[in-house]
Amino acid sequence: MTPENELAALKARVAELEAKANPKPFTPEPYQRFDPTANISMPRSTMLEMAIPDHVMRGIVRDNRAPVGYAGVIPDRRLSQQVRRVPGTGWRDATPLSNPPGVALVDKLMDAADRADRHELIKREEARRRAELVRKR
Repeated sequence: MTPENELAALKARVAELEAKANPKPFTPEPYQRFDPTANISMPRSTMLEMAIPDHVMRGIVRDNRAPVGYAGVIPDRRLSQQVRRVPGTGWRDATPLSNPPGVALVDKLMDAADRADRHELIKREEARRRAELVRKR
């Protein structure tokens, strides 16, 4: 090897080692949001099979917008055929106001409890008066 070739090889080797020793500074790439549905797709034929035809969708919308009962005072023949009439006026006789069943039994229980409480209160008052009389003597 000639000294010139050897010198060129050494210079190339030094440049290679310096490039490895001093790497380029890290520059992060701009953040991109992860989209899990980005590459998800179905075959076109499957999507067409699942699609609702236009005439079916129009029928659904028409049914949704159709009136349910009479819209005005004068009945429409089409509506009178679709809506079933229930015999009678729809009113029923008023139920008379009264206590619910079982209230009479609860009233009897409360009356008995009140009598017992009153009896106990009278006994306590009597005992208190006797104690006061004993203290005064």
